[in-house]
Amino acid sequence: MTKAYDLIVIGTGTAAMVASHRTASAGWKVAVIDYRPFGGTCALRGCDPKKMLITGAQVIDDIRRMSGRGIVAEDARIAWRDLMEFKRTFTGPVPSKQQKSYEASGIDTYRAAARFVSQNAVEVDGNRLEAKHILIATGARPVPLGFPGEEHLITNEEFLEMDELPNRIVLVGGGYIAAEFSHIAARAGAKVTVLQRGERMLMQFDADLVGGLMESFHRVGIDVRTKHVVESVEKNGSNFVVRANTKNGEQTFEADLVVHAAGRIPDFEHLNLQAAGIDRDEHGHLKLNEFLQSVSNPAVYAAGDAAAKGPPLTPVSSHDAKVVVGNLLEGNLHRPDYRGVPSVAFTIPPIAAVGMSEQRARESGRKFRVKSEKTSNWYTARRVAERVYGYKLLVEEGTEHILGAHLVGPHVDEVINIFGLAIRHGLTAADLKTTMFAYPTGASDIGDML
Repeated sequence: MTKAYDLIVIGTGTAAMVASHRTASAGWKVAVIDYRPFGGTCALRGCDPKKMLITGAQVIDDIRRMSGRGIVAEDARIAWRDLMEFKRTFTGPVPSKQQKSYEASGIDTYRAAARFVSQNAVEVDGNRLEAKHILIATGARPVPLGFPGEEHLITNEEFLEMDELPNRIVLVGGGYIAAEFSHIAARAGAKVTVLQRGERMLMQFDADLVGGLMESFHRVGIDVRTKHVVESVEKNGSNFVVRANTKNGEQTFEADLVVHAAGRIPDFEHLNLQAAGIDRDEHGHLKLNEFLQSVSNPAVYAAGDAAAKGPPLTPVSSHDAKVVVGNLLEGNLHRPDYRGVPSVAFTIPPIAAVGMSEQRARESGRKFRVKSEKTSNWYTARRVAERVYGYKLLVEEGTEHILGAHLVGPHVDEVINIFGLAIRHGLTAADLKTTMFAYPTGASDIGDML
């Protein structure tokens, strides 16, 4: 059986949801396809459920920091199963809500894997679907690791569904997932080891601030091993042995659970892109033009993690989708603009960044000043007994534009948005310095920073 559409969207995450609903509202006949539960990574397997667990860990951390400072809660602990059930009150209803939302908008839904069979057609569960345009919004999947025993590792998705937390956990990798999951697990009572092949964790963030953040890892007993390249994982009964190559030779680590936290790549595994003539680059990414359109198949666009043009963040997925919809409805007139997109790792406390890194700013040849300080003696840090608190700001000489902002400490996940707004709209350091922020808050510290 063959069905015809104006637009086929592969995926049901943030980008897919935005694009399908907007084009359907414009009168297009639209279909969405996903072989997984409707909702995508952020709502079901990433941002939202992760933040639910971090909230529990944050409460425990608050209690421990304030112990001896007026707070007595000696028996406070995380009941892992109960916390997981609380998380499911948010994630559980998502697939059915999305399904109903699509149906209410007149969008056809398919729960199966999509496979290209020509430039304008996919096969889904024995049906051939053809369309004038196809949007790839399939998100990302864990990168293949290529060492013996990698099948023994669980993914972020499986971690976020565990009803019981093992005692000894090894995380392979040193990015967002490793940093955030290690803080959750350690505060829930697990002994956590992080094996990172690079020189430090969180390479996406400022090295000086990450160095300060490591105090919070050590405080809760997270064993961070940098320059440790995992060579194999062996199953030993109900346990695992992780072997890593280091400058001092091979080291082994025993664990009850090993977690893949070594990065993600666009998920094209089932798509059969060759059949549609969709070219990829040497990194496996889609070759797209400035309008997020395939350079080799003009019927195809991509958005979000599948496009891999901007940071792998939910707001970027939504932004990409709006760009694609504009180009579909009006012709190729719209280009993505990733200026001022903040990134946050939800460690405890969080670390945040927006704009240029110090290294990139120097490489650009611009003249700028750097103001950086560890501010654990400030009121906003002392009132919550948090020693990890600091910032680094880059301000261009002459224009006074904010080139980059890097923050670590309580509430920086919110404060960073002020700097994102400044970068996106060309506000100056003086503009921020003269703004009256509510006091006393993290935002009110901005006047002292600039």
